[in-house]
Amino acid sequence: MAGYDDRDGKIWMDGKLVDWRDANVHVLSHALHYASSVFEGERCYNGKVFLSRKHSERLLNSGKLLDMEIPYSVDEIEAAKRAVLDANDMSDAYVRVVAWRGVGEDMGVSARRNPVRMAVATWEWGSYYGDAKYKGAKLDVAKWKRPSPETIPTAAKAAGLYMICTMSKHAAEEKGCSDAMFFDYRGYVAEATGANIFFVKDGEVHTPIPDAILNGLTRQTVITMLKERGITVHERHIMPEELDSFEQCWLTGSAAEVTPVGQIGDWNFEVGSLTREISDAYEKLVRT
Repeated sequence: MAGYDDRDGKIWMDGKLVDWRDANVHVLSHALHYASSVFEGERCYNGKVFLSRKHSERLLNSGKLLDMEIPYSVDEIEAAKRAVLDANDMSDAYVRVVAWRGVGEDMGVSARRNPVRMAVATWEWGSYYGDAKYKGAKLDVAKWKRPSPETIPTAAKAAGLYMICTMSKHAAEEKGCSDAMFFDYRGYVAEATGANIFFVKDGEVHTPIPDAILNGLTRQTVITMLKERGITVHERHIMPEELDSFEQCWLTGSAAEVTPVGQIGDWNFEVGSLTREISDAYEKLVRT
């Protein structure tokens, strides 16, 4: 497949559809220099974007957390997604909405006089982890830590927060792993580079409190699914030494969906019945 800059199709950009190859920004855009950018990754199933409005609402909230007022309403963002899906004739696709500070009168840390821009692109994207979705992903342990919420706006889905994710995923891939798991600044289990994490022990589920990580929409959906099945869910701080006692593990995310994990560093997990059940149930839910 061609690179992401050289494809046929349309991208919605600042209120109108443009040819894919013409969807460009200036090299002096503020976001390129200072990471003033927020985004959403979403999946469209059978013509319907799962939790679409919640994603749009979170995008606007992320902008506010970065002191960056996005000049579109939820309804306008929803219409933009539908326009680009229709223009590219896609019913099963990945949808990327991104808003950023563009080029303007300011070229320094401050950028109040620069316009906030937005674009929506969509493309076909299969399983985020390839066959790991069925066999169980292998994760490295990242050397970086998820920072304190006093350091960064952890509730924002902001581009700059993914810097250590890219470095950690590259290091993991060099070791033959699909991804990496972070601990946070206190030493608690946090998340993977782009997905939340769950563990199973004695029929109950344990997952980190999102007090220093993004409270993912897929995470919230899966917790609801588990509780509806009468399964106890413990949202709590998880210490590294507890990993030996867990039997199953999975990741959740809009891109990752529900992906079983077979190994994290030296810790091993079975791809068990509850993991399979939740993965299958999630697949059915998003396609209803």
